[in-house]
Amino acid sequence: MSRRTAAQPDLRVVGDDVYPDWEAVYRDNVERVYGLMFAKVGNRADAEDLTAEVFLAALGPMRISASVGEVRAYLSATARTVLAGHWRRNFGREVTMFSDTLDVPQPTAAEADPDNSAEPTAAASLAQRMLAGLPEQYRQVLRLRFLQGYSVRETAAALGVSVSNAKVLQHRALRRAAQLSPGGEP
Repeated sequence: MSRRTAAQPDLRVVGDDVYPDWEAVYRDNVERVYGLMFAKVGNRADAEDLTAEVFLAALGPMRISASVGEVRAYLSATARTVLAGHWRRNFGREVTMFSDTLDVPQPTAAEADPDNSAEPTAAASLAQRMLAGLPEQYRQVLRLRFLQGYSVRETAAALGVSVSNAKVLQHRALRRAAQLSPGGEP
């Protein structure tokens, strides 16, 4: 047994399985990262934005000399962080668990382009069921904020409450909706 000293560097052999440039990293991984994001957020626009955010976040710190496996692991870790930030910013709830397998189901044509679909997607159906299970005031605040795109101030005015109260209502509504979702909090 040999003892490693602090002065000895931790060396490893880099195989032929490295990417030649950043373009190759992107081309080889973009569909996989997009599929992971789409599976979690359920809509094309957010999945595209989050995928771009993953690659932008990874661009600086990631070494191009890393092996393909290391690059994929790094992108997966970055995707978890980006997704957690997205959920925290938009819904006050973190969702960071997902499988890193390559056989992520790709969105159907109707899911990928909801504007061309006459049938509601599974995510839209789930959202409607969750909204139906909420008290009227919670349902209203979520519809105004997320379906109609109102600001907190506009939502408060529409509901006839203060801005602070609208924020509290939104927070409580999101918490209650999270409880109604499959796998939601107890």
